Amino acid sequence: MKKSYKIDVDCANCANKMEDAAKKTTGVKNAAVNFMTLKMRVEFEEGQDAGVVMQEVVKNCKKVDDDCEIFL
Repeated sequence: MKKSYKIDVDCANCANKMEDAAKKTTGVKNAAVNFMTLKMRVEFEEGQDAGVVMQEVVKNCKKVDDDCEIFL
């Protein structure tokens, strides 16, 4: 399953860090952040609860950039 989320991030470098953090989250098959459109696309592994996984994605992204926001 793939979902798209609106994000708020200040710089392209921070967006890349968010993408890497999301990709390393358990339950995420793939993730991509587009800084120009301020969107994050997340593909979840089969059988994963998107809501639970996204809570972990938010935590991991806050570790690399505490000013970032992901609107669930």
